[in-house]
Amino acid sequence: MITITLAATAAAISAAPAGLLGHRQLRRRSNAKALRIDTRNGISEAGFVRIGGIDQWIEIRGEDLANPVLLDLHGGPGATNTYFANRTREWERHFTIVRWDQRGTGKTFGRGDQGEMSFQQLCTDALEVTRYVQRRLRTDKVVLLGNSFGSVLGLRLARNHPELYSAYVGTDQNILGGERDDSLFYATVQRLRDNGKRSDAAKLEQIGPDETKWSAADWGLHAKLKTSSDPFLVEMLKKLILPSMWFSPQHGLRDLKDGASGMKFSEQLGVESVHFDSWRDGTRFELPFFIFQGEHDTLMPADRARRYFDDVQAPHKEFALITDATHFASCWQPAQFLELLLTRVRPVVTGDQTRLPA
Repeated sequence: MITITLAATAAAISAAPAGLLGHRQLRRRSNAKALRIDTRNGISEAGFVRIGGIDQWIEIRGEDLANPVLLDLHGGPGATNTYFANRTREWERHFTIVRWDQRGTGKTFGRGDQGEMSFQQLCTDALEVTRYVQRRLRTDKVVLLGNSFGSVLGLRLARNHPELYSAYVGTDQNILGGERDDSLFYATVQRLRDNGKRSDAAKLEQIGPDETKWSAADWGLHAKLKTSSDPFLVEMLKKLILPSMWFSPQHGLRDLKDGASGMKFSEQLGVESVHFDSWRDGTRFELPFFIFQGEHDTLMPADRARRYFDDVQAPHKEFALITDATHFASCWQPAQFLELLLTRVRPVVTGDQTRLPA
């Protein structure tokens, strides 16, 4: 739901004045140096892989191939997590991190024709990516990390294919459907009024709170206004999203433009998802199940994620709040998130209860 604001941010910074480009290049060189992996058993590779009939971008990074593999499903839809490689660099000491630009996203979108755009196609692609990773890294199972919209995909994969994944970890966990609750919609309307944006409030009231009746344009409008009216999210955009994009050593100006265009293009998946129901899809999982949610997340509130978690049946499950965090909690608080991975997830998937230093 944060996609539209991210797209606008990407478009703006990709058209920055020339005076800023010199400073950008210096920061990018510094960040590239920080990303180097030169350990004997490490891996750092990135490139296009043929997935679902099109070329899709996959990055694999880690300091020790003996570590558990973590497949990171980005949100949006269409919002790549590869921008945050420097923020999460420390994770690569303890996990081999796989990041994939899904169809409609980032460098995959910039490659050309995207083929079929549907949630089912994303699921099919994700299974193919998982099997590619298993072959490439010679591992039987991977930890599945679902972020925001990627957690909708993650729930379905974890529920239907426990044979492929050693655990499911959801963050910014999207819980869809269930008993209808319009309170968040009207809270956004009220915030807009309180901020003197009565015209925007009226636009939201006009489309109404029933997401199943929204067009792609309605979905985009709601996402943009909900994000821009929330002070926590505005701060996060300024301090996390914009600098991560702008100073990423892996993304040139063309990549930023492709990222913006891809996020706009992927809105159609957001509209499709409003008809999903997480409870109806199922609450039984045959693998360890974790949700780590930002305590101040207004897009996907922690209490809603907790209600779903409480209904989950799994051989092992844990829930934790990420303090002083809203949406994008894992990247806003990467050290805190790593601590949760090390103390809660890694011991379960490795069978080793030894505490690892962060």
